[in-house]
Amino acid sequence: MPSSPSVATGPSPASAPAARDRRADLVVLLAAVALAFWVTSGMWRDPNSRTITVNSSDQALFEWLLAFGGHAVTHGENPLFTHLINVPHGVNLAVNTSITVYAVVFAPLTYLIGPPATFLVILTLNLAATAVAWYWLLSRYLVGSRLAAGVGGLFIAYCPAMVSHANAHLNWTAGWLVPLLIWGLFRLRRPGRAVRGGIVLGVLVAAAFFIAAEGLFFTALALAFFLLIWALHPARRDEVRAGLPHFLRGLGVTAVVAGVLLAYPLWLHFAGPQRFHGTGFDPLIHSEDIAAYGSYPRRSLAGWAGLGTSLAPNPTEENSFFGLPLLLLAVACFAFLWTRADRAFRATLTALGATTVVFAVLSWGPKAKWNGRRTDQLLPFGVLDNLPVINAALPSRLALVVAPVLGLLLAYTVDRLRTRPPRHRAAELAWAVGFAAALLPLLPTPLLTSVREPVPAFITSGTWQRYVSPGGVLTPLPLTVDVYPDGQRWQAYALAHRQGEFRIPSGFFLGPGGPDGRGRIGPVPRTFDSLMDQAGRTGLVPIITEGSIQQSLADLHYWRVETVVLADRVHGAKYDVDEEALLRTATALLGPPQRVDDVWVWKVPPA
Repeated sequence: MPSSPSVATGPSPASAPAARDRRADLVVLLAAVALAFWVTSGMWRDPNSRTITVNSSDQALFEWLLAFGGHAVTHGENPLFTHLINVPHGVNLAVNTSITVYAVVFAPLTYLIGPPATFLVILTLNLAATAVAWYWLLSRYLVGSRLAAGVGGLFIAYCPAMVSHANAHLNWTAGWLVPLLIWGLFRLRRPGRAVRGGIVLGVLVAAAFFIAAEGLFFTALALAFFLLIWALHPARRDEVRAGLPHFLRGLGVTAVVAGVLLAYPLWLHFAGPQRFHGTGFDPLIHSEDIAAYGSYPRRSLAGWAGLGTSLAPNPTEENSFFGLPLLLLAVACFAFLWTRADRAFRATLTALGATTVVFAVLSWGPKAKWNGRRTDQLLPFGVLDNLPVINAALPSRLALVVAPVLGLLLAYTVDRLRTRPPRHRAAELAWAVGFAAALLPLLPTPLLTSVREPVPAFITSGTWQRYVSPGGVLTPLPLTVDVYPDGQRWQAYALAHRQGEFRIPSGFFLGPGGPDGRGRIGPVPRTFDSLMDQAGRTGLVPIITEGSIQQSLADLHYWRVETVVLADRVHGAKYDVDEEALLRTATALLGPPQRVDDVWVWKVPPA
């Protein structure tokens, strides 16, 4: 009996590859999500009570930014400038990492589950989305093999630099922006895409500015340099001449769209109040050790086995750390591709190689450093460091450009090996061993997490509202800075739970006041906060005189503080805080406190 035409007897020749591709897409998606949850697994047990051990200060800052951004949008306030911290001057968030897009998009989630949980959701999505976005760009536009695209995408998303920045950096882990920007830029070459393509790219540029402005700047630098080398290659000149008019028209539309969307933020950034030039970080310290390129990161399988190093300025800035096997594999991949490439693809390889070398050298900073020892050898970044905008960049982070290039080389090599496999079994085995030896040691391990001090019931119950006038100033002890993030955590809780606003006199932010007109972290210290920092950090009560009492009261009046609060447990981001010394010092300065709920409270007398 003949079969019915409506019953499929097997896959058609065209549908079989499509089904395999869909399965490959699903496998990469699942791998990306699984690795994202694996890296962040230490916080998923209880987001509200866990913190990233090596960078709890930045985590508190990003949680505060999520709460403030949602509050600003729902209350019609300026999301790029705030007077809630750094009273009386306020903070220009346009020159800080404001992540405004995330704050607005995830505002409903922040109000529903709180800033700590929203922070964790975004961090996990960032990692997974970065892998998926790179896989999409590679598989749809650059390579023919889904396996090659998966290798490249997963490596870029979970390379040592990305795992390192997963220690609380919501801006740098938003690596999914880069393949979208690359896609938007290169599609401008197509005829008839100038307006539509320019609008899309302009919106992407604006979104990237509001999520990771420094990352956008690095991406623009890398793409500009790559395109310059690529366009000057003889094999690409005819293609460049044909596509340049369309590209420039699209780029013009992009500039107009992005310029309109970013006009006010850019004015605020370069000419607004509380602006500064440079940065609050020393480029000598935040530069990449040359030996770090061949070393292993701490949060990796190699690091777990004891092969990790401490050559980074801190655990969040392991921006290279590829390991010697991967460097050797990258050289082998480049040579393999070069010998099998036509003239057109050699232009691409030339541009990729030049970009890698230039940004690696720039990442070494103003002066060379090898294995922890600084030399007097002046490097190119030492000359460029005086240029505007560049002087606000941390040279170590320029190494972040190298990782995607290595990922592209890996993807291109796997793709070429799939389409033209080696003739000898030994060669196949050598490539397999090389990839395994280079990539397996870099498999990420979960971020280190620890228990953090809870927000006091004095805040969570809303009791603070009886001790501070609406919009008044409250300060915890010690005053809020990067190493004492409690004040912004308390403020984030109050904003996200719609309790109202209280302001704090200090905070963790970048602002003016550094040497030579540069920026600094937090405000310039005054007598009161210096005494409290000394007590909390050393456990020793400073010598209190009548002069220091009067100056401390003057400082509190300058900040318009109404209430001073000391919790039973204070979180120190870098070291343990001595609460007893804080209590004794504050009592000596302000008199006996009042016990309210689970905190000590001092009411500041009026001036």
